[in-house]
Amino acid sequence: MSSHSPHGQSSLRTVQVLGGGNAGSSAHVRSLAAGLVARGVRVTVCAPGEADDTYDFTGAGAEHVHVPRSSDPGSVAALRAACTDADLVHAHGLHASFRAVLALSGRRTPLIVTWHNRAHAEGARAHLLRLLERRVARAATVVLGTTSDLVDRARGTGARDARLAAVALPGSRRTAGNEESESPPSKLRAELGAMGRPLFLAVGSLDGHRGHDLLLDAARVWRGLDPLPLVVVAGEGPRRAELQRRIEDEELPVRLLGRRDDVSELLAAADLALLPGGGESRSVLAQEALYARVPLVAALTGGVRELVGDAAELVPAHDPEAFAAAVVRLLDDPGRAELLRDLGTRQAAGWPTEDETVAQVLSVYDELTRPLPMI
Repeated sequence: MSSHSPHGQSSLRTVQVLGGGNAGSSAHVRSLAAGLVARGVRVTVCAPGEADDTYDFTGAGAEHVHVPRSSDPGSVAALRAACTDADLVHAHGLHASFRAVLALSGRRTPLIVTWHNRAHAEGARAHLLRLLERRVARAATVVLGTTSDLVDRARGTGARDARLAAVALPGSRRTAGNEESESPPSKLRAELGAMGRPLFLAVGSLDGHRGHDLLLDAARVWRGLDPLPLVVVAGEGPRRAELQRRIEDEELPVRLLGRRDDVSELLAAADLALLPGGGESRSVLAQEALYARVPLVAALTGGVRELVGDAAELVPAHDPEAFAAAVVRLLDDPGRAELLRDLGTRQAAGWPTEDETVAQVLSVYDELTRPLPMI
């Protein structure tokens, strides 16, 4: 599928709007930009400068325009200028979508919105997020949700047209376990202090909705195992000091690694991948674990069952005892762990490819920009 260019007009021009705070959506926009450019679409990515430094949108053939994450008048004005003469605008994430709604006020430019995850907040901020969701859902021409529950949420908040649109994991993130890594697993395990003991990996920002409290509760149970497992957590965030104090006070076998750029290598070295909370609707760690044939234990939240099917040990959310027990069962049952590896390979084979993702998005673009037939 390719962009249309009716009656000698120039090719389709899209503006991709990105907040820059979510690694999954940023990687998706980079992949999408490369695929669209390859199909003759002109792409402008509006995102903070540091996002282009990390994801190299310009290297994918897109134009990059620096737009800060804030929704202040200056940022909205910069985005509005970038959207001039765009055939359509595609925003990713709630806050980027809200900026796009403000920037397109008074214009007829179609707005496509992709909700990659559900925004999390408490108290007065939760009420504000609900208002933003409603405003965005009602203003968007089409809302694309990466899971069925996000599609249902969009419809429930007033979306005129909400559709399921699974997002492929970029190929660069699917190499764990498939290629020889720069750091052999044995060397990495030695550096982490995990020789001769099970190694568990969790990945996610250290904030309130990633399930780290549940993970530490479960780690109390694993203190009684011999050999003692080691849990490593890759990620940074505002709760680091609080979590570190608890690890030290309770003498838990957990290490906070901070931000890491070698998650694929960590995963290749791990015995199990752990997903204790619902930070992502379409978890990158869950996808990488199945691609890498690393057994996954996950709390049943968000779209995890829709994503992994039967290829993981899924336990009730907010139940640390069940989570800990599922891990212990896998350690005691190598046959079950091997079965999950095989099921994971089959499940991952059914996920959409990057080409399929781009083709699906482009079909929506063509639908919204195709000239109406003459009557």
